[in-house]
Amino acid sequence: MSQNVWTEVDNYICGLLAPNDPALEAALKASEAAGLPAIQVSATQGKFLYLLACLMRAGNILELGTLGGYSTIWLARALPPKGRLITVDANPKHTEVARSNVAFAGLSDRVEFRVGPGLDVLPQLEREGRGPFDFIFIDANKSDMPEYFAWALRLSHPGSLIIADNVIRDGKVLDASTVDADIQGVRRFNQRLADEKTVSATELQTVGSKGYDGFAMAVVLADA
Repeated sequence: MSQNVWTEVDNYICGLLAPNDPALEAALKASEAAGLPAIQVSATQGKFLYLLACLMRAGNILELGTLGGYSTIWLARALPPKGRLITVDANPKHTEVARSNVAFAGLSDRVEFRVGPGLDVLPQLEREGRGPFDFIFIDANKSDMPEYFAWALRLSHPGSLIIADNVIRDGKVLDASTVDADIQGVRRFNQRLADEKTVSATELQTVGSKGYDGFAMAVVLADA
């Protein structure tokens, strides 16, 4: 199997089950025009996040890593009318693009943007009493993934679902000797996930238009 086949199958699935609508298409085009890296989730992955949030009946969502707001739109659409999503990104330019994209999607009343390093913003959210969150999506810089996970636990409740993206890294996660800070961050996160007794977790390998990677999924069983 090759990347071409994975992409073609992804396009086939998208055409049937996750077609881009005007808001999502506009978000992708605006992100590209602004020079943002094309590292957002794929359409099938966005639909997967949406379905999970729907299944959770999530009313309070936290997203770490806004980029251009593509996944933000998918997740915000899963919220009930009075639901709320807080999305965090360290890059003001990313947030500016995402804010415009979310507004075009008609979801500004459900989404709150926070700008700053995640490890600075998360303690602020705790002090403000903004948790606990029903659904937490971790898709920010990988070198800090273990620390993001620790904060996700602090801002969750029994029954919360925590999703982390990019945990396989084209199989490079197997290389314990790597000097790549992102790979080492993922490896530390995976070990932290395995050691954490307050969650039940697994990881799923994925292939598609975004290549070979995977998601981590953890359900919180007890207070951290």
